[in-house]
Amino acid sequence: MRSSNRQTLVALMLITCMAAPAFGASHREAPAIAMDPEADITDVYAFRSWTDPSKVIFIMNVIPAQEPSAGPNYFNFDDDVLYQLHLDTNQDGKAEDIVYNFRFKTEIRPPFKDLPVAYAGVDSVPGLPPAISALDGPGSEGLGMRQSYTVTEVKGKKRRHLGTGKMFAVPSNIGPRTIPDYESLTTQGIYDLKNGGNVFAGQRDETFYIDLGATFDTLNFRATPILSSDQDGDDSVNPFGQDMFSGFNVNTLAIAVPIAEITDDPNAVIGMYASTSRQQIRVLRTNGKVRDLGKFIQVARMANPLVNELLIGTGKKDLWNTTDPIEEGNFIDFYRNPRLTAVMNLAFGTSFPTTGRTDLVNVLLKYPGPNQNGVCTKKKDDSCSELLRVNLSIDPTPPVSQNRLGGLAGDLAGFPNGRRPNDDVTDIVLRVVAGILVDPDNVPNLGDGVNFNIGALGSNVTANGIATQFPFLPRPHDGRNRRHIDCDEAGANPCN
Repeated sequence: MRSSNRQTLVALMLITCMAAPAFGASHREAPAIAMDPEADITDVYAFRSWTDPSKVIFIMNVIPAQEPSAGPNYFNFDDDVLYQLHLDTNQDGKAEDIVYNFRFKTEIRPPFKDLPVAYAGVDSVPGLPPAISALDGPGSEGLGMRQSYTVTEVKGKKRRHLGTGKMFAVPSNIGPRTIPDYESLTTQGIYDLKNGGNVFAGQRDETFYIDLGATFDTLNFRATPILSSDQDGDDSVNPFGQDMFSGFNVNTLAIAVPIAEITDDPNAVIGMYASTSRQQIRVLRTNGKVRDLGKFIQVARMANPLVNELLIGTGKKDLWNTTDPIEEGNFIDFYRNPRLTAVMNLAFGTSFPTTGRTDLVNVLLKYPGPNQNGVCTKKKDDSCSELLRVNLSIDPTPPVSQNRLGGLAGDLAGFPNGRRPNDDVTDIVLRVVAGILVDPDNVPNLGDGVNFNIGALGSNVTANGIATQFPFLPRPHDGRNRRHIDCDEAGANPCN
């Protein structure tokens, strides 16, 4: 990209603040939440739908790095967790204008109460239930453990249940004998809502791609982490890294909401974050059953992924998870003086700016306008709130035309305008932390060598792993045939 064009783009990012940059995915990012996978938010996405641009998509993933073959119980949402998507529609930083609550209820269906497995089915074998082909009614007999759920919209004191009937989560992808047509089951698990939107809950492919082991081995990348122009421009080849999430799954909550239900302004910039909460008190009753009481307490939150993982100090990570985004001024030092940049300088012998980073404050914590001053105060115009922001006036980009580098490559419908599943936030964050918003001409094409989600499955998936249909994440890997694409295997890079 020519210098003048890059400077113009960076200026646009700072002025419009289309979204706060995300720092990758947040898997096991804090000591306490690492021990609570059902409440551990791995990724959050927010973008305008490219199949129906009149809707905006919000996605929360939980339960990181699911091994598909991990039977017999596999992976379920937690009945005791309150899953929430919070929206700020008036730019005051308080993302409570609209909240979508998800609650689950698990049942064990007969005759599975007396069987050692929770799922079973095969066609044409007497004595066994038929293969699972439905979430309810005929064809669902083999679904021994089933989860139903509700979606409630909260606007101020008004609460509205959005479901139009009973809704069931799509179970883990056990294997082709038990669930012969998982894509059909996924379609059945997409429900219409009273607000004109749609919802899905169930298992999907772990879409986030990163050389996780190399990154957290103190930035021990497998080659010099500077991509050539050809490498940087190819979204279908992993230049030298290993996609260490290949073959793993996650649990997904996805909701498509008509923009008209959120705001009267089609050009609005909105903010959002996701949270998980547990009730304050757990009581063991005399009948041996556990009952949760008291108000819900937030145990995890995420807007810009990996902010907690790569910016916030280890001693404050658990506190950060329980703090509302509007209180981000309490953590302002981690943004102004990013420790990750100092580590990069030590590891690579570079001299990227490590102090006075008002650029990170402005783009991560603030809306566009006169408050782009790098400070946080209690005043509305100067408050800081860590939200993922989406400019609804930007038209979505079709999947075949999407660029993994989003705004850095001129694809303004992608990150940092919200975040799409294919946006390469790992490479973007390396460049943002290095100071591309401050001095774009002196920041090279930094990257971990992983440019796309390798091994993505499904009939509605592009060659470089982009799911083209709601819920916009590829089909999960099944337990019998799962494959983690490791180094020296077909399609992967050599081991080193």
